[in-house]
Amino acid sequence: MEGASFGAGRAGGAIDPVDFLKQPQTLLRVTTWIFSIVVFGSIVNECYVNKDSRESELLCIFNGNESACSYGIAVGVIAFFGCIFFCIVDLYFQQISSVKDRKRAVLLDLGFSGFLAFLWFVAFCFLANQWQRTTMTRGFAQGADAARAAITFSFFSIIMWVVLAVRALQRYRLGTDMSLFATDQFSADPNAPYPGYPVGTEGTETYQSPPFTETLEANPKGYQVPAY
Repeated sequence: MEGASFGAGRAGGAIDPVDFLKQPQTLLRVTTWIFSIVVFGSIVNECYVNKDSRESELLCIFNGNESACSYGIAVGVIAFFGCIFFCIVDLYFQQISSVKDRKRAVLLDLGFSGFLAFLWFVAFCFLANQWQRTTMTRGFAQGADAARAAITFSFFSIIMWVVLAVRALQRYRLGTDMSLFATDQFSADPNAPYPGYPVGTEGTETYQSPPFTETLEANPKGYQVPAY
């Protein structure tokens, strides 16, 4: 892309919502947004159950470990709002005229995506480990599908956020096309002398006297110098 800066064109271009929704970056963010809803929605709605009919207290289905459910919900909520925020940043990214601000936005995307990939990795390992240790009772069996869904989509979220981090890294390495700022009249060598004025088309011949055809005589004809 001519005049590209961190994956976007010159600032001030019109925003086309249809083209924006078709971009791979947008599709990835929407997918991760849906995955986050599945994870924390499954845990909130179906992963707090009664261990058996004799107990009314709700327990986390993951081995009764409240920390496992709380962690899964927290990561899902962070990913949910993070996807919304960066979708807005992507939408208005081309309107950012400052190269430094674009660089900060890309670095923020890179850091956040990498951090979320790590959090989802921890969530997947934590939930899977606690689920393996869970003693399946009649009450826990009711939320088994939701628990498996939370574990599965936690794993998928790791992949999606790693892909987003890689794309952010590619945008950062792409950097800025300095043709936005460079001009042909400046020399690449900072020590080169400043170009002088252009040479004119005038000739180099020396100045000549006017083309008089007659020369002045010392004594004009018919004139006598009087003798004193």
